[in-house]
Amino acid sequence: MSHFNPELRQRAEELVALYPNRRSAMLPLLHLAQEHDGYLSEEGMAEVAELTGTTPADVQGTASFYDMFFLEPVGKYVVAVCTNISCLLAGGEELLDHAQSTLGCSIGGTSADGMFTLEEAECLADCNIAPCVQVNHRFVRTTTPATFDQMIGEIREGRRDSDIPPHGTLIRVRRNGVLRNTREALAAERAVAGDARDARKAQETK
Repeated sequence: MSHFNPELRQRAEELVALYPNRRSAMLPLLHLAQEHDGYLSEEGMAEVAELTGTTPADVQGTASFYDMFFLEPVGKYVVAVCTNISCLLAGGEELLDHAQSTLGCSIGGTSADGMFTLEEAECLADCNIAPCVQVNHRFVRTTTPATFDQMIGEIREGRRDSDIPPHGTLIRVRRNGVLRNTREALAAERAVAGDARDARKAQETK
């Protein structure tokens, strides 16, 4: 029985169909698993392993390399405050200290109500509006303690739901693009490409 809900399982199978080697779909599948649970649960990684023809250990080894994946539960909102050089000079460390006080958790910790996880981030690439803050990978551009507190209050009240989805959601609108081909058509294309590859290899061994 699938750990994913039916809609997510269908999306996962469509992703796998895009790759000649199922293992190549691992990263986008990990994003789907994190969208489903809010982090990479053991069940989610097992599902990715089954879809990619690998093992849960392979999946965990890949996921642990990337800092956008979480192997333990996090808050509904992951707040990242940059303290790299531009942000550091603009008060990034002071804003990070203030964030700990406002959220009631330390760096790497989660607030008592489970809503927020706080991270100290490396460069978030918005240096012209420093110190840079992201929530669930969305720029929120709150550069002072006052605007930070206002933003947190708006999130708590549900007033930022339109622009900040729960953690794990990369995009709300499905972009079908290359997925317009049916799985049958993609399989047929893969078969043709595989036959051509086998023919080349046979020719090279003569």
